Amino acid sequence: MHPVFFQIGSFTIAWYGVLITLGIVIGAYVGTRMARARGLNEQLFSDMILWAVLWGLIGARLFFVATSWNLFAGKSGLALLYDIVNIRQGGISIHGGLIFGTGYLIWAARRHRINFYQYADLFVPGVCFAIIGGRIGNIMNGSDTIGRVTGWAVGYRWPDFARGFHDSMCSAATPLNLIQYCQNIGGQQVMTAPVHFTQVYGIIIGIILSVAVFFWLRSKRPGWAFWQFWLWYSLLRAGWEETFRLNPLPWKVYLSEGLDKPGIGLFTETQLFSIPLVIAAIWLLIRIRRQPEQPWAERVVVAES
Repeated sequence: MHPVFFQIGSFTIAWYGVLITLGIVIGAYVGTRMARARGLNEQLFSDMILWAVLWGLIGARLFFVATSWNLFAGKSGLALLYDIVNIRQGGISIHGGLIFGTGYLIWAARRHRINFYQYADLFVPGVCFAIIGGRIGNIMNGSDTIGRVTGWAVGYRWPDFARGFHDSMCSAATPLNLIQYCQNIGGQQVMTAPVHFTQVYGIIIGIILSVAVFFWLRSKRPGWAFWQFWLWYSLLRAGWEETFRLNPLPWKVYLSEGLDKPGIGLFTETQLFSIPLVIAAIWLLIRIRRQPEQPWAERVVVAES
């Protein structure tokens, strides 16, 4: 559990970025093969991957900054700008990345006069694989997506050598710290309380979606896989992973965390944001389900620029 994958002097490459990139690359390979098999414009699809990832990264960072402004407050000028763009320090929002990446795909579909859903469906495997990679990277970092303290049997006691976790949770500078559970062991501060292993919850969600997407992609109704992903990712993330994560509660409906409690918090920003996404996904899936199936080879419309 060490965040650094590779280091030369002060230059470092984090496991988090490497694993997300690996997920995207695998997804791009799968999507490109499917685009070729379906008779779509393979080169256009490859170009769209590059730009969708770039805009997704921008959106992921901007959403994180907007929802975690307390981490940037008190700074101004170049120092503030540097902290905002310094993504090597971590902090991205999956939902922000998905929204900005989807926004680019909508723009590209209009520019090239293609069916948005034909191509958007093929991006879903890459997103699922990237979720798995990102959550494994969170484990390597230790300080990301931490779970609430729990008395349930699923509680996980982070090993003492996972310094990323302990240094973060035992620091007063961390907005949501767990200093009250920290002890000095071997000359180092160690957070000894068991917590929900929410990073693993996220990995399991990614695996579930990665398997399901290949069933969704069997549909010959454009958009079926795209909106199935939004529906089930929103439900699983908000209903399972987010329920046990140590996140702020803008709407404090229920909170029960501690050594003799379940470690549950409702409602986080992600849970609130997921409500309209679930409603929209269900509505659009119903509409798509009513449409007749369209053989892939007969519905290819590509306009070269």
